[in-house]
Amino acid sequence: MVLRINNLRSLTIAGCLIPLLWLFIDIAFDNLGSNSIQALHIRLGDWSLRFLCLTLAITPIQTVTKWRGMTDYRQIFGLYAFFYATLHVLAYLLVDHAMIWRMVGIDIVESPYIWFGLPAYAIIFLLALTSPKRAKKRMGRTWKKLHRFIYIAAVAAIVHYFWQLKGNLAEPLFYSIIVFLLLSFRILVWVKSRQLSRMMIPTGRRVLAVAEKQGAMPEVVRKRR
Repeated sequence: MVLRINNLRSLTIAGCLIPLLWLFIDIAFDNLGSNSIQALHIRLGDWSLRFLCLTLAITPIQTVTKWRGMTDYRQIFGLYAFFYATLHVLAYLLVDHAMIWRMVGIDIVESPYIWFGLPAYAIIFLLALTSPKRAKKRMGRTWKKLHRFIYIAAVAAIVHYFWQLKGNLAEPLFYSIIVFLLLSFRILVWVKSRQLSRMMIPTGRRVLAVAEKQGAMPEVVRKRR
């Protein structure tokens, strides 16, 4: 069983590189179309967003299936989202602007869609940096708070995608629906857990808490507390 899980993990890691191999083949055979630079940007950005959505989908799948082994795959997909996002940024800097920082600066000022792409990448970078178990132990509760920013990164990436494209907006709209559904699921789970935690509070403590709020708690009880 352990061998099967390890094999599945290795296959997942290798399988996540297939889009990059496919891209290299298209570049080698000149299959990127008339605007190859734009196609390169979109392909890398698409896969970064897809892996980001897969990362967000792990928790709902884990909640429904009760399979705790999904946590490892969340880290894999998250790191690959960062990997393809980094290639997306490098393609922009090296291929599009040849590392001429003056042109990059002008483009950032004149292109509002980059204003959303930069914070999205900055968040993904921080999440990748703090993904190891050591970082999780050191950061404690702060780690969870930081990693909730993945939803902000996903929304910013989708706005970046929407604003960049001119014409067919079917794909960014599709990703928007997925992120909305995943975020809605997390909100519902959070609301449900809050309700359950309230129900689990002993009756006596609930009565005292309500009485204290209303200022109706007897003085004797207050002194005992």
